[in-house]
Amino acid sequence: MKFKPWQLILLAMLLALVVGGIVNARMVNDAGEMSALGNRLVSIFDYVGNIFMSLLKMVIVPLVLSSVVVGIARLGNTRGFARMGGKTLCYYMLTSLFAILIGLTMVNFFKPGLKDGQPNEAIKAQIEANAEEYTGKVAAKVGSEGADMTAVSEIFLRMIPQNIFEALSDNGKMLSLIFVSLLTGIGLIFISEPSRKSLLGFFEGLNELSLLVTNWVMLLAPIGVFALVAETVAQAGIPIVLILSKYFLVVAGALLIHLLVVMPLILAFLGKVNPLRQFYAMRNALLTAFSTSSSSATLPVTMRAVQENAGVSNRVSSFVLPLGATVNMDGTALYECIAVIFIAQVVGWDLSIAQQISVVVLALLTSIGVAGVPSASLVAIVIIVYNLKIPNAEAVIGLLLAVDRPLDMLRTAVNVFSDSCGAVVIAKSEGEQVLEEVPA
Repeated sequence: MKFKPWQLILLAMLLALVVGGIVNARMVNDAGEMSALGNRLVSIFDYVGNIFMSLLKMVIVPLVLSSVVVGIARLGNTRGFARMGGKTLCYYMLTSLFAILIGLTMVNFFKPGLKDGQPNEAIKAQIEANAEEYTGKVAAKVGSEGADMTAVSEIFLRMIPQNIFEALSDNGKMLSLIFVSLLTGIGLIFISEPSRKSLLGFFEGLNELSLLVTNWVMLLAPIGVFALVAETVAQAGIPIVLILSKYFLVVAGALLIHLLVVMPLILAFLGKVNPLRQFYAMRNALLTAFSTSSSSATLPVTMRAVQENAGVSNRVSSFVLPLGATVNMDGTALYECIAVIFIAQVVGWDLSIAQQISVVVLALLTSIGVAGVPSASLVAIVIIVYNLKIPNAEAVIGLLLAVDRPLDMLRTAVNVFSDSCGAVVIAKSEGEQVLEEVPA
Protein backbone atom coordinates (compact mmCIF):
# COMPACT_ATOMS: atom_id res chain seq x y z
CA MET A 1 0.00 0.00 0.00
CA LYS A 2 1.40 3.39 -1.02
CA PHE A 3 0.72 6.25 1.37
CA LYS A 4 0.06 9.79 0.17
CA PRO A 5 2.30 12.58 1.54
CA TRP A 6 -0.38 13.99 3.86
CA GLN A 7 -1.09 10.49 5.21
CA LEU A 8 2.60 10.02 6.03
CA ILE A 9 2.65 13.36 7.85
CA LEU A 10 -0.47 12.43 9.82
CA LEU A 11 0.99 9.05 10.75
CA ALA A 12 4.20 10.80 11.83
CA MET A 13 2.19 13.10 14.10
CA LEU A 14 0.32 10.18 15.68
CA LEU A 15 3.55 8.26 16.22
CA ALA A 16 5.11 11.38 17.74
CA LEU A 17 2.24 11.65 20.22
CA VAL A 18 2.87 8.08 21.34
CA VAL A 19 6.66 8.37 21.53
CA GLY A 20 6.60 11.80 23.18
CA GLY A 21 3.96 10.63 25.65
CA ILE A 22 6.07 7.60 26.61
CA VAL A 23 9.16 9.78 27.13
CA ASN A 24 7.20 12.19 29.31
CA ALA A 25 5.51 9.44 31.33
CA ARG A 26 8.59 7.28 31.88
CA MET A 27 11.44 9.79 32.04
CA VAL A 28 10.01 12.72 34.01
CA ASN A 29 9.82 12.44 37.80
CA ASP A 30 7.19 13.89 40.11
CA ALA A 31 9.20 17.10 40.46
CA GLY A 32 9.04 17.63 36.71
CA GLU A 33 12.72 16.82 36.14
CA MET A 34 13.62 14.75 33.08
CA SER A 35 16.17 11.94 33.21
CA ALA A 36 19.46 12.05 31.30
CA LEU A 37 18.09 9.67 28.65
CA GLY A 38 14.96 11.77 28.30
CA ASN A 39 17.01 14.94 27.83
CA ARG A 40 19.11 13.14 25.23
CA LEU A 41 16.03 12.08 23.27
CA VAL A 42 14.54 15.58 23.45
CA SER A 43 17.85 16.99 22.17
CA ILE A 44 17.72 14.60 19.21
CA PHE A 45 14.11 15.57 18.45
CA ASP A 46 15.07 19.25 18.71
CA TYR A 47 18.07 18.77 16.40
CA VAL A 48 16.10 16.98 13.69
CA GLY A 49 13.17 19.38 14.00
CA ASN A 50 15.44 22.40 13.68
CA ILE A 51 16.97 20.97 10.50
CA PHE A 52 13.50 20.62 8.96
CA MET A 53 12.48 24.13 10.08
CA SER A 54 15.71 25.59 8.70
CA LEU A 55 15.13 23.92 5.35
CA LEU A 56 11.64 25.41 5.15
CA LYS A 57 12.85 28.86 6.23
CA MET A 58 15.69 28.68 3.69
CA VAL A 59 13.14 28.88 0.85
CA ILE A 60 11.05 31.74 2.28
CA VAL A 61 12.99 34.78 1.02
CA PRO A 62 13.59 33.65 -2.59
CA LEU A 63 10.05 32.27 -2.85
CA VAL A 64 8.32 35.38 -1.48
CA LEU A 65 10.55 37.76 -3.45
CA SER A 66 10.12 35.95 -6.77
CA SER A 67 6.41 35.20 -6.29
CA VAL A 68 5.40 38.75 -5.41
CA VAL A 69 7.56 40.33 -8.12
CA VAL A 70 6.26 37.96 -10.82
CA GLY A 71 2.67 38.28 -9.62
CA ILE A 72 2.71 42.10 -9.70
CA ALA A 73 4.70 42.38 -12.94
CA ARG A 74 2.29 40.04 -14.73
CA LEU A 75 -0.64 42.30 -13.86
CA GLY A 76 0.67 44.67 -16.50
CA ASN A 77 -0.59 47.83 -14.79
CA THR A 78 -0.98 49.31 -11.32
CA ARG A 79 -4.78 49.36 -11.57
CA GLY A 80 -4.89 45.58 -11.25
CA PHE A 81 -2.51 45.71 -8.29
CA ALA A 82 -4.55 48.36 -6.48
CA ARG A 83 -7.79 46.47 -7.05
CA MET A 84 -6.45 43.15 -5.79
CA GLY A 85 -4.63 44.84 -2.91
CA GLY A 86 -7.82 46.50 -1.74
CA LYS A 87 -9.74 43.23 -1.85
CA THR A 88 -6.98 41.43 0.04
CA LEU A 89 -6.77 43.95 2.87
CA CYS A 90 -10.58 44.08 3.22
CA TYR A 91 -10.72 40.29 3.45
CA TYR A 92 -7.96 40.13 6.06
CA MET A 93 -9.50 42.84 8.23
CA LEU A 94 -12.94 41.24 7.99
CA THR A 95 -11.87 37.70 8.95
CA SER A 96 -9.63 38.94 11.77
CA LEU A 97 -12.50 41.00 13.15
CA PHE A 98 -14.80 37.95 13.01
CA ALA A 99 -12.18 35.92 14.87
CA ILE A 100 -11.75 38.54 17.59
CA LEU A 101 -15.51 38.86 18.12
CA ILE A 102 -15.76 35.08 18.50
CA GLY A 103 -13.01 35.19 21.13
CA LEU A 104 -14.65 38.13 22.91
CA THR A 105 -18.00 36.33 23.04
CA MET A 106 -16.53 33.04 24.27
CA VAL A 107 -14.38 34.54 27.03
CA ASN A 108 -17.22 36.71 28.36
CA PHE A 109 -19.71 33.85 28.25
CA PHE A 110 -17.60 31.13 29.87
CA LYS A 111 -15.38 33.40 32.05
CA PRO A 112 -12.45 30.95 32.36
CA GLY A 113 -10.60 33.22 34.81
CA LEU A 114 -13.46 33.27 37.31
CA LYS A 115 -15.02 30.75 39.65
CA ASP A 116 -18.44 31.47 41.16
CA GLY A 117 -18.15 35.03 39.87
CA GLN A 118 -14.83 35.70 41.62
CA PRO A 119 -11.18 35.44 40.47
CA ASN A 120 -10.18 31.77 40.48
CA GLU A 121 -8.33 31.25 43.78
CA ALA A 122 -6.50 28.13 42.57
CA ILE A 123 -5.02 30.06 39.65
CA LYS A 124 -4.16 33.04 41.87
CA ALA A 125 -2.41 30.78 44.38
CA GLN A 126 -0.38 29.15 41.62
CA ILE A 127 0.66 32.55 40.30
CA GLU A 128 1.59 33.93 43.74
CA ALA A 129 3.71 30.87 44.50
CA ASN A 130 5.67 31.14 41.22
CA ALA A 131 5.38 34.83 40.32
CA GLU A 132 9.12 35.42 39.92
CA GLU A 133 9.60 32.33 37.74
CA TYR A 134 6.64 33.16 35.50
CA THR A 135 7.67 36.81 35.10
CA GLY A 136 11.18 35.71 34.14
CA LYS A 137 9.84 33.36 31.49
CA VAL A 138 7.82 36.16 29.91
CA ALA A 139 10.83 38.49 29.89
CA ALA A 140 12.91 35.78 28.17
CA LYS A 141 10.23 35.08 25.55
CA VAL A 142 9.61 38.73 24.72
CA GLY A 143 13.32 39.43 24.55
CA SER A 144 14.19 36.51 22.26
CA GLU A 145 11.18 36.28 19.97
CA GLY A 146 9.94 39.77 19.29
CA ALA A 147 11.76 42.54 21.08
CA ASP A 148 11.60 44.72 17.96
CA MET A 149 7.81 44.89 18.19
CA THR A 150 7.66 47.36 21.07
CA ALA A 151 4.72 49.50 19.96
CA VAL A 152 1.81 49.31 17.56
CA SER A 153 2.93 52.57 15.92
CA GLU A 154 6.20 50.93 14.81
CA ILE A 155 4.52 48.36 12.56
CA PHE A 156 4.63 50.61 9.50
CA LEU A 157 8.04 52.04 10.39
CA ARG A 158 9.49 48.52 10.40
CA MET A 159 8.01 47.94 6.95
CA ILE A 160 10.58 50.19 5.27
CA PRO A 161 14.12 48.78 5.44
CA GLN A 162 17.12 51.08 5.66
CA ASN A 163 19.05 48.59 3.57
CA ILE A 164 17.37 46.57 0.82
CA PHE A 165 19.75 43.65 1.37
CA GLU A 166 18.81 43.59 5.05
CA ALA A 167 15.23 42.78 4.05
CA LEU A 168 16.52 39.97 1.83
CA SER A 169 18.62 38.38 4.57
CA ASP A 170 16.23 38.07 7.54
CA ASN A 171 13.11 35.92 7.64
CA GLY A 172 11.92 37.95 10.61
CA LYS A 173 11.57 41.07 8.46
CA MET A 174 8.73 39.77 6.32
CA LEU A 175 6.96 43.15 6.10
CA SER A 176 10.16 44.71 4.74
CA LEU A 177 10.62 41.86 2.28
CA ILE A 178 7.07 42.27 0.95
CA PHE A 179 7.55 46.05 0.68
CA VAL A 180 10.75 45.61 -1.36
CA SER A 181 9.10 42.92 -3.51
CA LEU A 182 6.09 45.15 -4.22
CA LEU A 183 8.30 48.06 -5.26
CA THR A 184 10.34 45.77 -7.51
CA GLY A 185 7.24 44.26 -9.13
CA ILE A 186 5.65 47.66 -9.73
CA GLY A 187 8.93 48.98 -11.07
CA LEU A 188 9.09 46.16 -13.63
CA ILE A 189 5.79 47.39 -15.08
CA PHE A 190 7.30 50.76 -15.99
CA ILE A 191 10.85 50.00 -17.15
CA SER A 192 11.81 49.43 -20.80
CA GLU A 193 10.71 46.20 -22.46
CA PRO A 194 14.21 44.66 -22.96
CA SER A 195 15.13 45.21 -19.31
CA ARG A 196 11.71 44.08 -18.15
CA LYS A 197 11.91 40.88 -20.17
CA SER A 198 15.34 39.87 -18.84
CA LEU A 199 14.61 40.73 -15.21
CA LEU A 200 11.18 39.09 -15.27
CA GLY A 201 12.74 35.97 -16.76
CA PHE A 202 15.19 35.87 -13.86
CA PHE A 203 12.45 36.15 -11.23
CA GLU A 204 10.30 33.55 -13.03
CA GLY A 205 13.23 31.14 -13.01
CA LEU A 206 13.90 31.87 -9.32
CA ASN A 207 10.24 31.21 -8.54
CA GLU A 208 10.26 27.88 -10.36
CA LEU A 209 13.48 26.88 -8.62
CA SER A 210 12.11 27.86 -5.18
CA LEU A 211 9.01 25.72 -5.70
CA LEU A 212 11.16 22.79 -6.82
CA VAL A 213 13.32 23.04 -3.69
CA THR A 214 10.14 23.23 -1.60
CA ASN A 215 9.01 19.93 -3.13
CA TRP A 216 12.34 18.36 -2.18
CA VAL A 217 12.13 19.67 1.39
CA MET A 218 8.61 18.28 1.79
CA LEU A 219 9.93 14.79 1.12
CA LEU A 220 11.43 15.07 4.61
CA ALA A 221 8.22 16.40 6.15
CA PRO A 222 7.20 13.17 7.96
CA ILE A 223 10.58 13.01 9.72
CA GLY A 224 10.58 16.71 10.58
CA VAL A 225 6.99 16.69 11.80
CA PHE A 226 7.64 13.62 13.95
CA ALA A 227 10.61 15.32 15.62
CA LEU A 228 8.80 18.62 16.25
CA VAL A 229 5.67 17.04 17.73
CA ALA A 230 7.57 14.42 19.74
CA GLU A 231 9.72 17.14 21.32
CA THR A 232 6.66 19.19 22.31
CA VAL A 233 4.80 16.23 23.82
CA ALA A 234 7.89 14.87 25.62
CA GLN A 235 8.45 18.18 27.36
CA ALA A 236 4.85 19.15 28.10
CA GLY A 237 3.09 15.80 28.26
CA ILE A 238 -0.19 14.91 26.61
CA PRO A 239 -2.47 15.86 29.58
CA ILE A 240 -3.00 19.63 29.80
CA VAL A 241 -2.46 21.46 33.05
CA LEU A 242 -5.72 20.93 34.96
CA ILE A 243 -5.69 24.36 36.52
CA LEU A 244 -5.92 25.94 33.06
CA SER A 245 -8.23 23.37 31.48
CA LYS A 246 -11.19 25.76 31.20
CA TYR A 247 -9.05 28.45 29.60
CA PHE A 248 -7.54 25.90 27.21
CA LEU A 249 -10.96 24.62 26.15
CA VAL A 250 -12.36 28.14 25.63
CA VAL A 251 -9.45 29.10 23.35
CA ALA A 252 -9.50 25.79 21.47
CA GLY A 253 -13.29 25.93 21.10
CA ALA A 254 -13.21 29.48 19.73
CA LEU A 255 -10.45 28.58 17.25
CA LEU A 256 -12.39 25.55 16.04
CA ILE A 257 -15.57 27.63 15.59
CA HIS A 258 -13.65 30.03 13.39
CA LEU A 259 -11.94 27.21 11.48
CA LEU A 260 -14.92 24.88 11.03
CA VAL A 261 -17.85 27.32 10.90
CA VAL A 262 -16.87 30.87 9.95
CA MET A 263 -14.27 30.09 7.28
CA PRO A 264 -16.44 27.45 5.52
CA LEU A 265 -19.32 29.95 5.44
CA ILE A 266 -17.04 32.57 3.88
CA LEU A 267 -15.87 30.03 1.29
CA ALA A 268 -19.41 28.96 0.50
CA PHE A 269 -21.02 32.42 0.24
CA LEU A 270 -18.18 34.66 -0.94
CA GLY A 271 -16.11 32.18 -2.90
CA LYS A 272 -18.91 29.82 -4.03
CA VAL A 273 -16.52 26.95 -3.26
CA ASN A 274 -17.12 23.64 -1.51
CA PRO A 275 -15.38 24.04 1.90
CA LEU A 276 -14.54 20.34 2.02
CA ARG A 277 -12.59 20.80 -1.21
CA GLN A 278 -10.53 23.52 0.41
CA PHE A 279 -9.76 21.46 3.52
CA TYR A 280 -8.66 18.57 1.31
CA ALA A 281 -6.54 20.86 -0.87
CA MET A 282 -4.77 22.31 2.18
CA ARG A 283 -4.19 19.04 4.05
CA ASN A 284 -0.38 19.11 3.77
CA ALA A 285 -0.14 22.79 4.66
CA LEU A 286 -2.48 22.44 7.67
CA LEU A 287 -0.50 19.51 9.07
CA THR A 288 2.76 21.37 8.53
CA ALA A 289 1.39 24.52 10.17
CA PHE A 290 0.11 22.53 13.14
CA SER A 291 3.43 20.80 13.72
CA THR A 292 5.75 23.78 13.14
CA SER A 293 3.62 26.50 14.82
CA SER A 294 4.99 28.89 12.21
CA SER A 295 2.94 30.41 9.42
CA SER A 296 6.11 31.83 7.86
CA ALA A 297 7.86 28.46 7.74
CA THR A 298 4.68 26.92 6.29
CA LEU A 299 4.42 29.56 3.53
CA PRO A 300 6.24 27.52 0.84
CA VAL A 301 3.92 24.57 1.50
CA THR A 302 0.86 26.83 1.54
CA MET A 303 1.74 28.38 -1.81
CA ARG A 304 2.27 25.00 -3.43
CA ALA A 305 -1.02 23.64 -2.05
CA VAL A 306 -3.06 26.68 -3.12
CA GLN A 307 -1.63 26.67 -6.64
CA GLU A 308 -1.53 22.93 -7.33
CA ASN A 309 -4.49 21.66 -5.27
CA ALA A 310 -6.90 24.60 -5.10
CA GLY A 311 -6.27 25.84 -8.64
CA VAL A 312 -5.46 29.46 -7.75
CA SER A 313 -3.18 31.23 -10.23
CA ASN A 314 0.35 32.31 -9.39
CA ARG A 315 -0.76 35.89 -10.08
CA VAL A 316 -3.17 35.86 -7.12
CA SER A 317 -1.49 33.44 -4.74
CA SER A 318 1.93 35.08 -5.02
CA PHE A 319 0.45 38.36 -3.82
CA VAL A 320 -2.20 37.22 -1.32
CA LEU A 321 -0.33 34.45 0.54
CA PRO A 322 2.98 36.17 1.44
CA LEU A 323 1.02 39.19 2.63
CA GLY A 324 -1.34 36.91 4.57
CA ALA A 325 1.52 35.08 6.29
CA THR A 326 2.54 38.44 7.71
CA VAL A 327 -0.62 40.43 8.39
CA ASN A 328 -3.53 37.97 8.40
CA MET A 329 -3.46 36.32 11.83
CA ASP A 330 -7.04 35.32 12.62
CA GLY A 331 -6.10 32.68 15.18
CA THR A 332 -3.54 34.95 16.81
CA ALA A 333 -5.96 37.87 17.09
CA LEU A 334 -8.62 35.60 18.61
CA TYR A 335 -6.11 34.18 21.08
CA GLU A 336 -4.85 37.62 22.13
CA CYS A 337 -8.39 38.79 22.88
CA ILE A 338 -9.21 35.77 25.07
CA ALA A 339 -5.84 35.82 26.83
CA VAL A 340 -6.03 39.52 27.76
CA ILE A 341 -9.57 39.30 29.15
CA PHE A 342 -8.67 36.05 30.98
CA ILE A 343 -5.73 37.87 32.61
CA ALA A 344 -8.05 40.69 33.69
CA GLN A 345 -10.50 38.15 35.17
CA VAL A 346 -7.76 36.38 37.14
CA VAL A 347 -6.36 39.56 38.71
CA GLY A 348 -9.84 40.95 39.40
CA TRP A 349 -9.48 43.86 36.97
CA ASP A 350 -12.94 44.77 35.66
CA LEU A 351 -12.83 45.83 32.01
CA SER A 352 -15.51 48.28 30.89
CA ILE A 353 -17.24 48.02 27.52
CA ALA A 354 -14.97 50.77 26.19
CA GLN A 355 -11.88 48.92 27.39
CA GLN A 356 -13.06 45.68 25.80
CA ILE A 357 -13.57 47.54 22.54
CA SER A 358 -9.98 48.78 22.86
CA VAL A 359 -8.92 45.14 23.34
CA VAL A 360 -10.60 44.33 20.01
CA VAL A 361 -8.84 47.21 18.24
CA LEU A 362 -5.43 46.47 19.79
CA ALA A 363 -5.75 42.75 19.06
CA LEU A 364 -6.53 43.58 15.44
CA LEU A 365 -3.56 45.95 15.11
CA THR A 366 -0.98 43.89 17.01
CA SER A 367 -1.88 40.67 15.20
CA ILE A 368 -0.76 42.40 11.99
CA GLY A 369 2.73 42.95 13.30
CA VAL A 370 3.25 39.62 15.05
CA ALA A 371 6.07 37.57 13.56
CA GLY A 372 5.08 34.20 12.11
CA VAL A 373 7.14 32.24 14.67
CA PRO A 374 6.15 30.11 17.69
CA SER A 375 4.76 32.04 20.70
CA ALA A 376 5.36 35.48 19.14
CA SER A 377 1.77 36.46 20.10
CA LEU A 378 2.98 36.72 23.71
CA VAL A 379 4.71 39.95 22.69
CA ALA A 380 1.40 41.35 21.46
CA ILE A 381 -0.37 40.28 24.66
CA VAL A 382 2.25 42.14 26.72
CA ILE A 383 1.67 45.27 24.61
CA ILE A 384 -2.12 45.10 25.11
CA VAL A 385 -2.01 44.57 28.89
CA TYR A 386 0.46 47.46 29.21
CA ASN A 387 -1.88 49.71 27.24
CA LEU A 388 -4.78 48.70 29.50
CA LYS A 389 -2.58 49.03 32.63
CA ILE A 390 -3.70 45.63 33.99
CA PRO A 391 -1.69 45.00 37.21
CA ASN A 392 0.46 41.88 37.80
CA ALA A 393 -0.20 40.71 34.25
CA GLU A 394 3.29 39.34 33.55
CA ALA A 395 2.99 36.52 36.07
CA VAL A 396 -0.35 35.40 34.60
CA ILE A 397 1.13 35.45 31.09
CA GLY A 398 3.97 33.28 32.38
CA LEU A 399 1.45 30.75 33.69
CA LEU A 400 -0.22 30.63 30.27
CA LEU A 401 3.04 29.37 28.77
CA ALA A 402 2.18 25.97 30.27
CA VAL A 403 -0.48 25.43 27.62
CA ASP A 404 0.71 27.88 24.97
CA ARG A 405 2.43 25.47 22.56
CA PRO A 406 -0.57 23.22 21.73
CA LEU A 407 -2.76 26.33 21.37
CA ASP A 408 -0.05 27.91 19.20
CA MET A 409 -0.13 24.86 16.94
CA LEU A 410 -3.90 25.15 16.53
CA ARG A 411 -4.00 28.91 15.96
CA THR A 412 -1.22 28.66 13.35
CA ALA A 413 -3.34 26.14 11.43
CA VAL A 414 -6.25 28.62 11.62
CA ASN A 415 -4.01 31.41 10.32
CA VAL A 416 -2.80 29.35 7.37
CA PHE A 417 -6.27 28.12 6.43
CA SER A 418 -7.62 31.67 6.50
CA ASP A 419 -4.80 32.77 4.16
CA SER A 420 -5.66 29.98 1.73
CA CYS A 421 -9.37 30.86 1.83
CA GLY A 422 -8.46 34.46 1.08
CA ALA A 423 -6.52 33.38 -2.00
CA VAL A 424 -9.52 31.38 -3.25
CA VAL A 425 -12.09 34.11 -2.55
CA ILE A 426 -9.99 36.79 -4.23
CA ALA A 427 -9.19 34.53 -7.19
CA LYS A 428 -12.93 33.97 -7.73
CA SER A 429 -13.58 37.71 -7.48
CA GLU A 430 -10.93 38.21 -10.18
CA GLY A 431 -12.80 35.86 -12.51
CA GLU A 432 -10.56 32.82 -12.11
CA GLN A 433 -11.88 29.27 -12.23
CA VAL A 434 -10.62 27.42 -9.14
CA LEU A 435 -11.18 23.75 -8.34
CA GLU A 436 -14.58 23.73 -6.64
CA GLU A 437 -15.48 20.08 -5.93
CA VAL A 438 -14.06 17.44 -3.64
CA PRO A 439 -12.12 14.88 -5.72
CA ALA A 440 -13.37 11.33 -5.76
